[in-house]
Amino acid sequence: MRPQQNKLKKEKEFESGLKAGDRIITKSGIHGKIAELTEATVIIETMSGKLKLERSAISPELTAKLAAKK
Repeated sequence: MRPQQNKLKKEKEFESGLKAGDRIITKSGIHGKIAELTEATVIIETMSGKLKLERSAISPELTAKLAAKK
């Protein structure tokens, strides 16, 4: 129970720390850059256009790996 609570807490902190211009990877593997944020959704720019997603669709683990590569 406790590890799951810690994981949820880290995901919430990650979601609240997102800002326009951040490069992200979604849980389905889509790469993009955040264009706009609302309380529940995010609009990302990809090579083929813009997509509107739920904030929870962004993968903290994959995005952290992307940031570490730079």
